Amino acid sequence: MQSHKSMDKFTNFRSIVESHQEKVRTTCFRYVHNAEDADDIAQEVFVQVYESLTHFREDAELSTWIYRIAVNKSLDFLRKKKRKKRFAQLTTLFGFDEGKEEIILPASGDPQQDMEANEQKHVLNTAIERLPENQQTVITLSKYQGFSNKEIADIMKLSLSAVEALMHRAKKNLHKRLYNYYEKIA
Repeated sequence: MQSHKSMDKFTNFRSIVESHQEKVRTTCFRYVHNAEDADDIAQEVFVQVYESLTHFREDAELSTWIYRIAVNKSLDFLRKKKRKKRFAQLTTLFGFDEGKEEIILPASGDPQQDMEANEQKHVLNTAIERLPENQQTVITLSKYQGFSNKEIADIMKLSLSAVEALMHRAKKNLHKRLYNYYEKIA
């Protein structure tokens, strides 16, 4: 039989998951661009939240703390993925890689519009991925997750002015990259 205290912790944790699950999953997805990976990372986030809940000092909002964990877990995932990709390139180079096929599902709707929309998404995502990590983070948290600059400052443990400066540089870099890309194809 569980103690009353552990039941309260479980009930409290359940309400935390229910309140933040979708936004955490969406945050992870914006980084990894894969629903299954985002689900796995979100699960890791909530495991860490559960294990660390008793150590939460409340010097920040609970949601800010949770999203900081989500951003960090997503960035860790991407770093590991880059290392695996480099290793895979080496194994391919030396002939150790077995052929893998990628299945691409057809999009619905007008094929021309779908192709253009997919290309635009790909170009934007590629431009964002080429930004420095901290600029990627502020753009993702602001434009895709809807966090205010103050919330981003709390999540990233930066000053508000530092976040504003990062946002300015990120927008400037994105503008330059996108302008150069579309200038070349025009």
